[in-house]
Formats: sequence, structure tokens, C-alpha cells
Amino acid sequence: LWVPSKPSGTKRLLHLASFALSSFPVMLGQIFWRPDVVFVVEPPLFCAPQAWLCGRLAGAKVWLHIQDFEVDAAFELGLLPSSFHNIVGTLERWLMRRFDRVSTISQRMCERLSDKGVAVEKQVFFPNWVDTQLIFPLGHPSPMRQELGIAADAIVLLYSGNMGKKQGLEIVIESARRLAGQREIVFVLCGDGAAHPHLRKMSEGLQNIRWLPLQPFDRLNDLLNLADIHLLPQRGDAADLVMPSKLTGILSSGRPVVATAVQGTQVAGVAETCGVVTQPENAEEFSNAIMALAGSREKRVQLGNAAREYAVRNLGREEVLAQFERNLVNCVARV
Repeated sequence: LWVPSKPSGTKRLLHLASFALSSFPVMLGQIFWRPDVVFVVEPPLFCAPQAWLCGRLAGAKVWLHIQDFEVDAAFELGLLPSSFHNIVGTLERWLMRRFDRVSTISQRMCERLSDKGVAVEKQVFFPNWVDTQLIFPLGHPSPMRQELGIAADAIVLLYSGNMGKKQGLEIVIESARRLAGQREIVFVLCGDGAAHPHLRKMSEGLQNIRWLPLQPFDRLNDLLNLADIHLLPQRGDAADLVMPSKLTGILSSGRPVVATAVQGTQVAGVAETCGVVTQPENAEEFSNAIMALAGSREKRVQLGNAAREYAVRNLGREEVLAQFERNLVNCVARV
């Protein structure tokens, strides 16, 4: 796997292609035990042709699961030149229609499958699940608060996850700048990614931001419970191309969220049940939403309870995987 030190559109393609090529022999070696289903996850779509071929050689069903529409997102975010759009889009649609099942993680993304010509009977709604026993509201302050030297009465705004281009994290830095005079508000940004150096440079001189590296899995619940309010920024041109997987953990932790999303998208629909949704790339509106929630503990508790209830009711691991198993059996049973 080749990983570029400074990603660009072309280098991303080479990065993904290197994984597709190096994994292909390993995939070919699996056809001899005659699997029932070959299952491949996008991204990267580069692996889909090999998965389809291996499935057909093994006499198996082939299933493509889409975590995000990386091709659409790459063009919308300007990572790939628009002159390639028609040919790449045509190849993507042709490939998707070759699979026996195509699943994705939100209803709006299922609608996009229809737009790409995937037959409704082949579509499967397969949302990201969360282990609600592993991620749950603590009955006491997170121990990470004391470890980081954050005052007990401070309001912690947490962003945790990938720091890439599609997240639009500049709005968080701009909001921290706008709220620098609010001593009780502390921003914590945890993670890494291509945009991390740029964001650190943007935040120079700000004393109200703490930066954390990726945390061990066994600290995930402590990390998510560090937040009084979770932050979920997203660029407007990525609407309904992705469904942030981090949202499941946010909901399960029983904390409210301030999200940026276009009205009418599924991200906005979910976030509105447990937080505040503002327009993407509007730092003033985002900052005002933060201040409003920071100033009302009662509202934070109310929205946090709603978040936890939504996660337990809709995103529990057992329920989601049981439905997936039924769909899997149904796929194999069909001639």
C-alpha cells in the first residue's frame, strides 16, 4: 500500500490503486473454498472489479456496500478534474449494476443508488451500527477532563474523527476564534488527517483549543463522554454523498450535537432530533448555536437523552446485524 506524504487528487488515485493491485492475488486465492458471498466495501471502489470477478469465478453472489459515494464526493470537492466526470460516472454506474446486492448506510444514499441505475430489488439499507453497551453516558465526568486539566465547570466542544477536506473543519477553528473571549468554553479536536497541518496553522494563537492524537479503542467511551456538546461539521457540497459514521457514537454517548448540514438531507434530519443544525460554512450561525446550547444545561440534557434514545432504538448492533443477516440469507437463497 503506497501512502503519499502530500495527498492530491492524482496521488489519491494511485494510493487506492496500489491497494487494489496488491490485494488482488490474495482475493484470487479465496475462490477455491467456494464462498457463498463475496462482500466488498466502498471506498475504495477500485477493489470492486476484483471482488466481482472473484465472486463470479467462485460461483458466489457479489455484494457491494457503499460507506460513501467517493466518486461523487471527489468531483464535488474538486479532488478530480470535472473533465473526467462523464466517463468515470458511466464506469461507476456500469460496475454497480453488475452486483447482486448494493447496500448503503442511509435512505437518501439508497435514493442515489436508484439515480445510478441500481434496481430497487438489489438495494439494501444497511446502516452503521453502534454497540450501545460499549458507548454509553457516564454517570460522572469523564476522567479525561481531569487528565487534560479542563475545569469541572467548563463546557467542552468536541470534534473527534478524520480531519480531511470533506469535513469542513475550518468552521470549528473560526468559531473558536469568535468565542475566544468565552473563558468557560473549551474546544477539543481529536484525530488526524490530510487537513490537520492546515488546521493547526489556522489555530495559531488560540488558547481555547486542545489537540489530541487518535485515542486507543478502550478510551473511546471516555473520549465521547468528555464532550458537553459534540461538533459535526460537514461541507455543503458533500450533502447526502456521505453519512458520517462518527454520528452513531455521538448519539450513543447521550450528548447533544451541533452539526452543519443542508436542510432536507438525512444528516440534518437525524441531527435535528438531538441537537442544532446550521447551514454549512456559516461560522456565525455555528458559533451562535454553540453559545445557545452552552448556556442551557437543561436543553443539553434534553437533547442528550433524545440522542441516546435514538441510538438504542434505531442503531443497536444486534438489531442492525440481525436484519443484515436476513438480507444475506435472502441473497444466497435466490437463484
